This record gives sequence, structure tokens and C-alpha cells, in this order.
Amino acid sequence: MDREIPKAVRNKERNKKIIRYGGIGVASIIVISVLISLMRTGVKTKDLVLSTVDKGTIEVSVSASGKVVPAFEEIINSPINTRIVEIYKKGGDSVDVGTPILKLDLQSVETDYKKLLDEEQMRSYKLDQLRVNNQTKLNDLSMKIKVSAMQLNRKKVELRNEQYLDSLGSGTTDKVRQAELSYNVAQLEYEQLKQQYDNEKEVLAAEYKVQELDFSIFRKGLAEMKRTLDDAQVRSPRKAILTYINNQIGAQVSQGSQLAVISDLSHFKVEGEIADTYGDRVAAGGKAIVKIGSEKLEGTVSSVTPLSKNGVISFTVQLNEDNNRRLRSGLKTDVYVMNAVKEDVMRIANASYYVGRGEYDLFVRTSDKEIVKRKVQLGDSNFEFVEVISGLQSGDQVVVSDMSQYKNKNKLKLN
Repeated sequence: MDREIPKAVRNKERNKKIIRYGGIGVASIIVISVLISLMRTGVKTKDLVLSTVDKGTIEVSVSASGKVVPAFEEIINSPINTRIVEIYKKGGDSVDVGTPILKLDLQSVETDYKKLLDEEQMRSYKLDQLRVNNQTKLNDLSMKIKVSAMQLNRKKVELRNEQYLDSLGSGTTDKVRQAELSYNVAQLEYEQLKQQYDNEKEVLAAEYKVQELDFSIFRKGLAEMKRTLDDAQVRSPRKAILTYINNQIGAQVSQGSQLAVISDLSHFKVEGEIADTYGDRVAAGGKAIVKIGSEKLEGTVSSVTPLSKNGVISFTVQLNEDNNRRLRSGLKTDVYVMNAVKEDVMRIANASYYVGRGEYDLFVRTSDKEIVKRKVQLGDSNFEFVEVISGLQSGDQVVVSDMSQYKNKNKLKLN
């Protein structure tokens, strides 16, 4: 016959089971927590770049791409259709003012120039001849006027004598009328000669001016040909580096084709390009920062093209330190053009994450062991800082390094 188990024993067994199963449950929770912790994606703190949110001033800028070019560069073109006869320099050589670079075949041009010099002499003689002929004509007319004046005076005396005789009764009325008619005719002839002289003087003067102007135009053409001939003597216009030269001896070159390029490689400027949507933010005289790696060079926008080409506006930045050791012709740069100043705004460091105003998902450090994704509204920027509109507070530490590989994670463990 079975005996009833005492109550104390039953309670003791029940407590053992509770303790055993409770321990198993706690152990399971701990194991699961550890597994979850181990499975959670982690990132090394040393691999992150953190920026602390603070308050300060932002000189708002727009970013553009740029290229370093020589501050001075001149292309030397062929002034005539000819061929290259000799080469005196090669690419990379230093040249001074007036240094011969290459020689062109100028024989035909020099012959034409000498012909024009002879024609100039002939035209000069013809102009002198015209001046003498004109003066002779005027002198002849002037002499005729003097003779006519003398005849007019004689006719006047004759008229006066006939009138006197008629008053004494010794003359006749017919003789008086005849003398009066002769005087009037002589007076008209005299006035006609004077008018002819004035007209002839104006005509001859105008004709001489026409010929003189034609001679002046010819001389200008001759001077232009002389300049072309001088330019064909290809020499360096200033002290610089010869960066290109057409070194094909005997090659035919057409008028306007490139013969050489000289550049000042000790001083540079930056040619920038920016989308025309930001064209109103770039103006001559504006402050600009040029970044070459970690180097920041200050400058001023010296010129802006008035027209957009393929959606891009070009501008030029004159550097304050245009001979910096980092500057190299053809080097690509980032250019930031300042256009406004915002004071006492929250800001974080600018980095590759920022592509313009808008909403961003950024990781914020919440403890020594964790960073959490947060939606943040960002505003204007410059090359150093980005304006924080909302989503962050002063003192927050924000990850500004590339986190694109964790875009699907909301939390990350810090290792």
C-alpha cells in the first residue's frame, strides 16, 4: 500500500524544478543576448571620422571643378602661307624676349614688299606732281584775275572820260553808252574769274585730299605687310617656356596655323566650370578657395563668361599665391566660390557625404559602444562646414566618413 509523500518533500522537489528550469531560462536568455550581440554588425572606431556639432560662422560657397593653367600663355600663329625652313628651339626650352624660335620661307613675301616700296615712291612722286599742277592752275587763274582787274580799271577811266566830255558837249551819248557797256562787261568778266578761281581751288583741294587719302591707305597696307613680314621672323614675344613647337622642317603651314606656344610656368591661374543653375552665385570680384589635396589657396574671381555652353559657365580665378609649389599646369582642382555669410549656425564638417541641401541619414554616436542612424536636415555649405538645420544638437558626434556600405543598418556597434 502506497504511502502519501509528505508535503515538505513535495515542496522541496518543486522548488528544485523551478530553480533548475529558471536557471536554464536565464542561461538561454544570456546565450541569446550574447549571440545577438555577436551577430550585430560592428565597425571599428578608428575607421570612422567623427565631427562634433558646434555653432559658428559659415561663409556659404558653391563648389565647382577647376584646372590649373599658366597665368600667361601665348600661341604664335603663322602670319602667311609658307613653309618651315629652320628650327632653332625645342619644346621645354627657356626663351627670352626676341629669341628666334624658327625660320619661315619669306622670299616671295620679301619680293612683294620691295615692289610695294617702289610703288610707294612712285605714288609719292605723283602726289607731289599733282600738288605742283594744282598750284600752277591756281597761279594762272590768279594772274588772269589781276589782268581782268586792270582792264576793269581802264574801262572805268574811259567811261568817266566819256561822261566828262559829254557834260562839256564835246562827246556823244552813244559813246557814253558804249563805254558804259564795255565797263559792265569787263566787270562781269572780272567777277566770273574770281568765282572760277574759288571753285577751282575747292575742286583741286578735294582732288588732292582724295589722292592723299589713297596714298595714306596704301601706306597703311604697306605697314601691315611690313608687320606681317616682321611677324614671320618667328621670335619669342617675352621671357617664358616654349611648351610647343612645330618642328617639321619643310612642312607647309597655312596662314593662321599654330607654330609654337610659349607659357609662363612660374605663375598660374585656375579656370573653373560650374553648372549654369549656380551662375548667379559667381561674379567677378568674389572670393574663391582652390583646394589641391589638403592645400587651400585663396583667390579672387577675375572674370566670368556671360554665356552658358552645354549647361556650364566658365570663370577664372586669380590666385593670391600664384607661384605656390603645388601648382602644376593641367592639374585638376576643387574650387569653392564664396557668395554669402551665415553667423551663429549649427555646423558639422564637410565631407564626401554632402551633395547639396536636403535630408540625410547620418550616424550619430549615442554611447561609447554604439552609433545610431538619424534623419538630419542640412543647408548651405562651404569647403569646411555644412549648415545643420534640424536633427542634431550642439555636442552631437556625427560620422562624416563614407558609410554607404551600412545604408541598410539603423544601428552599429563600435569596436
